[in-house]
Amino acid sequence: MADTSSPNILEMRDITKTFPGVKALQNVNLAVRRGEIHGICGENGAGKSTLMKVLSGVYPHGTYDGDIVLDAEPASFGSINDSEARGVVIIHQELALVPYLSIAENIFLGNERRGRNGMIDWNQTNHEAAALLERVGLADSPTTAVSTLGVGKQQLVEIAKALSKEVRLLILDEPTAALNDTDSEHLLDLLRRLKQHGVTSIMISHKLGEIAEIADRTTIIRDGKTIETLDIDLTKQDSVALQDRIIRGMVGRDLEHRYPARESHVGEEVLRVEDWTVYHPHQAGRIVVDRANLTVNAGEVVGIAGLMGAGRTELAMSIFGHSYGRNISGRVFVHGEEVTLHNVPDAIDAGLAYATEDRKQLGLNLIEDVKRNISLAGLEKLAKRGFVNSHEELKVAEEFRAEMGIRTPTVLAQVGKLSGGNQQKVVLSKWLHTAPEVLILDEPTRGIDVGAKYEIYTIINRLVAEGKAVLVISSELPELLGICDRIYTLAFGRITGEVDVASATQEGLMALMTQETTAGAADLAGPTEPIEEALA
Repeated sequence: MADTSSPNILEMRDITKTFPGVKALQNVNLAVRRGEIHGICGENGAGKSTLMKVLSGVYPHGTYDGDIVLDAEPASFGSINDSEARGVVIIHQELALVPYLSIAENIFLGNERRGRNGMIDWNQTNHEAAALLERVGLADSPTTAVSTLGVGKQQLVEIAKALSKEVRLLILDEPTAALNDTDSEHLLDLLRRLKQHGVTSIMISHKLGEIAEIADRTTIIRDGKTIETLDIDLTKQDSVALQDRIIRGMVGRDLEHRYPARESHVGEEVLRVEDWTVYHPHQAGRIVVDRANLTVNAGEVVGIAGLMGAGRTELAMSIFGHSYGRNISGRVFVHGEEVTLHNVPDAIDAGLAYATEDRKQLGLNLIEDVKRNISLAGLEKLAKRGFVNSHEELKVAEEFRAEMGIRTPTVLAQVGKLSGGNQQKVVLSKWLHTAPEVLILDEPTRGIDVGAKYEIYTIINRLVAEGKAVLVISSELPELLGICDRIYTLAFGRITGEVDVASATQEGLMALMTQETTAGAADLAGPTEPIEEALA
């Protein structure tokens, strides 16, 4: 029987976790009150996910020092099964769903509903799954394949799966990192409803606005240590001041400005795109980019703002060597001269570089080392007679490690083991090694913490100070307003506006981002299929 007399459902006392050569957690303390939503904030590599893996049994009892107390009783989980048996369920940032199984099959995978003969009772399975889907607000049939769902709906399936295990303490690791604003708000509303039904939640997030909006309290972790736990009450506190307080705790210093200041020195035109039209690669007749026109000048940061499905990534990838789409038409000019970009090598040779929004699937080889990832897009610069000069490759990687501030003990370290911010710096290094004139950055700060974001912004400022032209796609309007000189808005595949940042507002940008074009939203709208073409 759970002891509900204690105000805390969970206490983690003096948790210390050591990996070879690294102390990931050092005497961390965490107390979570019964029925609250508790935020966990910290930079990448601070130890947030490690702490939650200790709690959930991913790192079993005996592999760490310290004590876990759940419902006023000691807990020593040897596996995830042990923690789930006590009502503790973790949803990792990388969702653990089997894409080709149905929603119902995923919900009860490993916890199957069986009949008297030991076979799976599909009627009971689908019936219970439907009830769980109703609780999380998902209207899809339980027999729907998970592969057909968007990321937002997959998150809801994961929560339904947790509810099937009679969850009392739900841990969510960056649950909204890959979601658009609508899906994020839906998820936050669901957490509020679960709270009303007695479910306690722990939420790790880099989105401080969401933490301020939904959490009752938040604990800040820095360098594997607990810094402080803050009560959050926006009726008594200003959200911006609260976020600044959290940032000070996370990074150990004041970030006087979220976005580093820079002087604008806009030069001559570097990139011009005219009448750019792209058709969907699989759906005949469907236009995803419709007669787009844009320019980017030397020393300038130009943003592209648009809602999910507006065609932002499709525009960028199609320009970058026709990496996406078919029946592509229009003209591209670099320094006033028209260039033909039939493939990625053509784009690189023309001075273009594209840092994809999906760094883990399309931007990096996660099982390779930092050195090889940095050199990958520009191997021909390091090759003689068809062989790569390994000494020169190592030298280049070391230079970028120092220049970009990549935190790794060696460039021979596996890139998949770096934090998100450091992985993003490796992606940028890879493309800067090609010496581009135009750098296209697609969601360059997605899934990284405020300190690492600031470092990325500083790198962008350095590039434009050197005369580079930078095109930034971002779902965060404050980010675009903070780092750009001009912003194009995209809606239903068409550019609907061009605004100088000096006169731009979030409200004005949103109005342009939702503006229906004369072609009709029905012709161009709808979710695009996942982009599967890998970049060379």
